[in-house]
Amino acid sequence: MLLLLATVVLAPTACARDGEQAKPAPAATTASATAKPADANEPAVVKTLRTQGVEFMGTFETPIGLTGYAGVAGQRPLAVYVSKDGQYAVVGTLVNAKGEDASADKLKELVSGPMGAQAWTKVEASHWVADGKADAPRIIYAFSDPNCPYCNHFWEAARPWVESGKVQIREILVGVIREDSANKAAAILGAASPEAALLENERNFAKGGIKPLATVPADVQAKLRSNEMLMLELGFQGTPGILFKDADGTVQMRSGMPQGNDLQTVLGPR
Repeated sequence: MLLLLATVVLAPTACARDGEQAKPAPAATTASATAKPADANEPAVVKTLRTQGVEFMGTFETPIGLTGYAGVAGQRPLAVYVSKDGQYAVVGTLVNAKGEDASADKLKELVSGPMGAQAWTKVEASHWVADGKADAPRIIYAFSDPNCPYCNHFWEAARPWVESGKVQIREILVGVIREDSANKAAAILGAASPEAALLENERNFAKGGIKPLATVPADVQAKLRSNEMLMLELGFQGTPGILFKDADGTVQMRSGMPQGNDLQTVLGPR
């Protein structure tokens, strides 16, 4: 049996706490909420993979006689192909003669689609500040720390899309990078106009951004903690953590500042 589990690596275009390792995600994840319960008649190798952290969302048939299991490990979709006797499994990609991923559609249907829909529902209900017009055709959610330079780079890069009314970015504020990050986030969330306070921080980022509050009110502290827990639950270990819907309506995620042509993938046609 060969098990390949992806390890999440913090991208060099994202921010985390100075001198600290990124926090592990809590046990209750989006995948757990949609995973298929274990079956007493499951193949032995599938049961073993479950003990190693793989969660399964469903099964599908393959043209090679192996049963496909659509799983997820560390928020990553995973195809597992199980032998008829249930004792062996191949983890990876099944490619046809044209070089196409034969399991891509099933993984999207059984794993990526349901997980993305749940993630989107959760970020919609989070504590965010809008940047852009309310009727913008594309909505993007971004976990952001007021002290994160890569978040500011993303904000700057998105100006043409936001100012033209094509995109609204909903900043889900967290305070994780520096000691005064939560105080700055509180200054934004507690302002008479959080939207104006967010713009003040981004426009003046090079000069230190918005003035932090001396203390973080308990209600704002609870909002920031809720946002941070959601960020970790979705698998982001740094900021910015970005969620958007592509042209097919599928929820996609990016860890860190999108690079090169990927910026247009995230923001849409300019």
